[in-house]
Amino acid sequence: MSISATLVRAIELQGSGRIAEATAQFHAVLASDAGNGPAHYSLGLIAWQAGDLAAALQRCETGVAATPGFAPLHHLHGTVLQGLGRNDEALQAYDRALALKPDFVDVLLNSGALLRAMYRHHDALERFNRILQFAPDHPSALGNCGILLTEFKQSTQAIAMFERLVQVKPDADYALGLLFFERLHVCDWTDFDTLRARIVDGVRAGQRVCKSLAFMSASSDAQDHQRAARIFAAQQNPRQPQPLWNGERYQHQRIRIAYVSPDLREHPVSHLMCGIFERHDKSRFETIAISLGVDDGSRLRGRILAAFDEFVDARSWTAERIARWMREREIDIAIDLGGYTSDTRTAIFAWRPAPVQVNYLGYPGTMGVDYYDYILADRHIIPDAHKPFYDEQVVYLPDAYLPVDDSVQIAERTPTRAECGLPDEGVVFCSFSHDYKITPPVFDVWMRLLAQVPGSVLWLVSRGEGTQRNLRKEAALRGIAPERLVFAGRVPRVEDHLARYRQADLFLDTHPYNAHTTAADALMAGLPVVTCVGDSFPSRVAGSLVKAAGLPKLATDSLAAYEALALKLAQNPERRASLRERLLRREDGQALSDTNGFRRHLEAAYTAMWRRTQLGGASDALACPAPEKT
Repeated sequence: MSISATLVRAIELQGSGRIAEATAQFHAVLASDAGNGPAHYSLGLIAWQAGDLAAALQRCETGVAATPGFAPLHHLHGTVLQGLGRNDEALQAYDRALALKPDFVDVLLNSGALLRAMYRHHDALERFNRILQFAPDHPSALGNCGILLTEFKQSTQAIAMFERLVQVKPDADYALGLLFFERLHVCDWTDFDTLRARIVDGVRAGQRVCKSLAFMSASSDAQDHQRAARIFAAQQNPRQPQPLWNGERYQHQRIRIAYVSPDLREHPVSHLMCGIFERHDKSRFETIAISLGVDDGSRLRGRILAAFDEFVDARSWTAERIARWMREREIDIAIDLGGYTSDTRTAIFAWRPAPVQVNYLGYPGTMGVDYYDYILADRHIIPDAHKPFYDEQVVYLPDAYLPVDDSVQIAERTPTRAECGLPDEGVVFCSFSHDYKITPPVFDVWMRLLAQVPGSVLWLVSRGEGTQRNLRKEAALRGIAPERLVFAGRVPRVEDHLARYRQADLFLDTHPYNAHTTAADALMAGLPVVTCVGDSFPSRVAGSLVKAAGLPKLATDSLAAYEALALKLAQNPERRASLRERLLRREDGQALSDTNGFRRHLEAAYTAMWRRTQLGGASDALACPAPEKT
């Protein structure tokens, strides 16, 4: 049999799953032709698919040396190096493949994804755009370009990419959700009801139509949120078949906890948690930070660095490397502060590196997998009837699940109305939530309030010109003068930002995705928050906060009730003043503003989790003991 016939036969055997026979045939080819690129490639691929990275690497290196002009071998070499976490070398291998074959789509896709993971987003975008130059309707290139453009805040271009993706491949994974969510980011409500209905129907049918975080802006149903999370997790983050922790008992003098997050920098999660990090009881807890994100050099980053016993910058590590480090370090409790948000690594937890794995704060919902043991919440956010919609066991914190940092002092000086761009007179409705949380039904309510309260304005955070233009257009369509929407500029210091709330009269919450950190900020600054409570985690957070602040009646159960309450308060300055006074006294709101007390409750929850693991318990309920006073 000729070499070419032997090669063809080997490939046929490989394709039919007869790997041992195929391997023998490929070796026979190489015995006669040591520089046969396809044979080297196939043997490397067989080793790679078997999970033997060392053998795959050796085969690639041998093959590249013997046949440097075979582009697929350089591609495989890059793939293996990337799998080993040797990213710079992987890029060099990919570049060698592209030098031989500039239109090698798989290499452009893989190297683009790697560049993005290395935070080289401009370089990644260039790779995906290169595909579109010769394949303008390539679905993966369209999707990846769109996602990167969202990170550059180039929403108009991103939306165009997603629209094209939906047109050329309507069933592309998460395409509808990407389009829906990015339109929300600029308050472009084109086909809002139609897209929303298609997404909800798709999730209920088990389809990959929308990522779980984006879905939170489309639905207020906890069971649908669980469905979306499970669909996403099954594809993206399956449990690793061989867990790293297998029931071992650690003997530590202090409980060893690790917080895993991409947001240990100037970010809402860190604003909420920094006071907790700083005040952990170091006599009972050893604290470790595993940072997955960039170092922004901020003042907040400096505080976080100083707060931990150990700080690990792991952004360049693979998920497996991080997980193995955690297992070797014998972490008792691993807390995921990111969930399914930007730059997180759920795959770390899929390796089961710790006895206790907790979903907390950064992502407001279930992870939809069985390798997170607990989710921290309060009884308002997850009532007993909703427990079946969470794949984690619910551990309840008293009062509220969301912490605040009471060490942050609001600036003494309050900027004038003129400095804020506000009129001298009239009620100021305020909503400093993200763009994507503003939905047409809520905006309809806001515009009716402006119509019923003469001289009032709606104060929003400053956004791009396109977003402002869209919102003002929508206001005009509802009969409201566009200039009655006022946009606040950004200020560098959180203390000065919080001082601006003193010039507002009433905070109007969003729905179905509530204000979270922003609602806490408003309440801490003395600004009453009116919210509408739904049936999902993110639609119940503001209700939890006003309850913890001692003002539960500010949480309504429908948009009609929300509108009526907001109108009543807007027309009653004495009542608003009374609410503000109660918030600033902190008497009724002590649960919201006591960081040290919250820290004790959180530590009590961690201790109960740890004790249960030490006992090997598997009861249905987890009782958290009263916190120890420290």
